[in-house]
Amino acid sequence: MAQQPLRTNFMAALPFWMSLAFIPIIAFAGWKGGWWLALTPVFVWYITTLLDFAAGRNTENPDPDAPADLFWYRLITIMWLPIQTCLVFGSLAYVSWTDRLDTSETIIFMMTLGIASGSIGIVYAHELMHQQPKWERFLGDGLMTMVLYGHFRSEHLLVHHRHVGTPRDPVTARYNEGFHRFFPRVLIGCLKSSFRAEREMLERKNLPWWHQSNPFWKYAIWQFGWLTLAFVIGGWVGVGLFLVQAAVAVWQLEIVNYVEHYGLTRRYLGEGKYEHVLPRHSWNASHRVTNYFLLNLQRHSDHHYKPGRRFPLLQTYDEDEAPQLPFGYPIMTMLAAAPPLWKRYMNPKVRDWRRKYYPDIEDWHPYNKALNPPPK
Repeated sequence: MAQQPLRTNFMAALPFWMSLAFIPIIAFAGWKGGWWLALTPVFVWYITTLLDFAAGRNTENPDPDAPADLFWYRLITIMWLPIQTCLVFGSLAYVSWTDRLDTSETIIFMMTLGIASGSIGIVYAHELMHQQPKWERFLGDGLMTMVLYGHFRSEHLLVHHRHVGTPRDPVTARYNEGFHRFFPRVLIGCLKSSFRAEREMLERKNLPWWHQSNPFWKYAIWQFGWLTLAFVIGGWVGVGLFLVQAAVAVWQLEIVNYVEHYGLTRRYLGEGKYEHVLPRHSWNASHRVTNYFLLNLQRHSDHHYKPGRRFPLLQTYDEDEAPQLPFGYPIMTMLAAAPPLWKRYMNPKVRDWRRKYYPDIEDWHPYNKALNPPPK
């Protein structure tokens, strides 16, 4: 695909700021209550999808090597930690200190906050944790620990990107594995693999796992701080409502992870080695509006191929280079939540992918085992 220089002014970056729409939507829905609480999920899953159909796909690629001042693109990710802090804890104070919403409305309202912290906060944290400046990774840690999933950074950088598309990666959804089996497996697997990766890094430095440089201490301090703030605002009920928000956010993260790599595997070369990660090992989507909404996360093939690229510079690929999702993440995650429908729709696409890229592999059984041990 042809490349062109990226426009870097504010108006060019503005479409990626559409996450700010969450603030008035959540505020209005929380004030009105009742059926108005459906505004947030309707916006995330339905309105963005309708806008995708109207706007079509974006197949243009910016020149990733051209010098570019990305300030206006980066600013929204930098701003989001204080925005989300005010949004989550301001909402928690609202439901704790007023009686405008009844119990069921309060729980639903906190679930809609989880949609915001999952679909926006975690996506922004993902962008920040890949950056070299420590202060950006600090902001990413703040967002991830606000949903009590701080270890995700360790897992994502040390395990997922290294082992994606292999049995060593708990986040790669196996062929014919439904999401409701994937979800509990990945919750346990990510925690174990992330801690093991950090422990092994410390061992290479002749340090014990409990050394102060282990980032799990930092994750624990962040998370304890957020839980303490929730308790100060709303007592144990406030902590419970904060947990509701976090649970919805993590569910949203992992159902996206499920979609991104479902059934895609790297060739095993023997002696414990796999081929290099290529664009073909992630599902790609070029839907314009949902890529604005998700900071080009759906250009996932390029993110794994070149993980150091900031989101405005990510490339999209055609069907000759990467497998394509027929719809953006909102529709695909709804489909993933219904495993029989998902398998009926996606399994033939995985089989087509295998025939296209690996026609010589006849026995895929070793690649399908969810608990297949790493080759020695």
